[in-house]
Amino acid sequence: MDDRSAPELPATFNAADYFVDRHLREGRGDRIAVECGAERVTYAALAARVAAVGEALQAGFGMRREERVLLWLLDSPAFFYGFWGAIRAGAVPVPVNTMWKAADVAYVLHDCRARVAVVSAALLPVWHSIPLAQRRGIEHVLVADGAPGDGALALDEVIAQSGNAGDPAPTSRDDAAFWLYSSGSTGPPKGCVHLQHDMVVCASAYARHVLEISERDRCFSVAKLFFAYGLGNALYFPLSVGGTSILWPGPATATAIYEIIECHRPTLLFSVPTSYGMLLAHESGGARDFDLSSVRLALSAGEALPAALFDRFKLRFGIEILDGIGSTEVLHTFIANRAGRARPGSSGEIVPGYEARLVDEAGAPVPTGEVGNLLIKGDSICACYWNQHERTKATIEGHWIRTGDKYHQDADGYYWHAGRADDMLKVGGIWVSPVEVENALTGHPAVRECAVVGHLDQDRLVKPQAFVVLNPGAQPTPSLASELQQFVRERLADYKRPRWIHFVADLPKTATGKTQRFKLRA
Repeated sequence: MDDRSAPELPATFNAADYFVDRHLREGRGDRIAVECGAERVTYAALAARVAAVGEALQAGFGMRREERVLLWLLDSPAFFYGFWGAIRAGAVPVPVNTMWKAADVAYVLHDCRARVAVVSAALLPVWHSIPLAQRRGIEHVLVADGAPGDGALALDEVIAQSGNAGDPAPTSRDDAAFWLYSSGSTGPPKGCVHLQHDMVVCASAYARHVLEISERDRCFSVAKLFFAYGLGNALYFPLSVGGTSILWPGPATATAIYEIIECHRPTLLFSVPTSYGMLLAHESGGARDFDLSSVRLALSAGEALPAALFDRFKLRFGIEILDGIGSTEVLHTFIANRAGRARPGSSGEIVPGYEARLVDEAGAPVPTGEVGNLLIKGDSICACYWNQHERTKATIEGHWIRTGDKYHQDADGYYWHAGRADDMLKVGGIWVSPVEVENALTGHPAVRECAVVGHLDQDRLVKPQAFVVLNPGAQPTPSLASELQQFVRERLADYKRPRWIHFVADLPKTATGKTQRFKLRA
């Protein structure tokens, strides 16, 4: 295993000191850490506000080490203050999905047992709809970016009134630092317990050694901060090198994304395949196309990037989209394409610091070119699923974790996604990858995106069926459905051809942009 992902850390280590306070000692206090609309936050201001939140949690609210702080926050500087402030105090921040309903948040409140919640003012109506009995463990509510009301406290006032902050809590590099909840696409969300050193591992392995990030980089993540992919992209990747994070709290429409790129000029653009497809479907409407010239790298994760999207984006903007795969459990990307040697349709090569194995159902290695279950080894894997002992044992096996993904590896070391373990189809006794069929369909000029799942025919045998979202101007006609079937037949073996084509307005997605195939199967 390449050891570049595991920098030496002292036994006493606090991640907030490493990612925030360190920059003052290294002379970066005047550099811009965060941009959000017209707001600019320097590293010096960030460190002061983080320390103030930490002081308030410890001295003001009496929080003890490892007690949880719920963060239900839109992407704004307040997320940085709450996340790093909690870690600095030795508490454990728990970011949650801002698109969740009241019942989802209530579930996490019960599961994580938070004493303090930091909530965006825009989310207060949903917060107040959670029954009081399900919020009884919360002793203090801090409201960000708006008026608090209802006995809550304004985060800005708490920061302004906090006294002199002491040193960061003397946590261990192996102490719990934060939790992230999985998307819950196949059941209730699972709390992944991440440790103080995990973010350092990911920042070194992927951001520094694959993206070659530096303090000159300006990071804009379409994926939001509340889940693992966005947390790395926009929070600890730029802070690992003294770079700048560009935040957008609003919905990620094509118009908004293009405006942010042209106004804030990011150098690293992080997104998901669905968003890249949306950008391609959106025309400038003027004599010139949108200006993406500041972007030196475009990155994708969340689900496999179809080769057709890669080709169309490169043709239009001259930028390669570098696909990769990560997970909430591993925290960020462990297989990725590199600039200058990307292979469209592939997830890329193993990231330095990680190891991969492809095994069959009995756990034996599969030969090169054959599909197997992907296992990953690396030092950023979560310690456990909170309060789910059996699930932890079934997923984490010593140093290795079962990702639930099917892959094959070619002779050059590139990994090719074949779908989730429960998404693979057995057609005529032969495994069919839904991703392979989807990639073929998205090569048709009328197709914006699609998803393929299994369906029983009249003989109750599984055959592929496709749900297709069309590009603007394309008409959902029976003749187009037949054309798409023939289009796939000309590119793949006939048994892989979708027997049914359903035209839909959109596909069900998780917050991370993954297609929820189980909803389509239902």
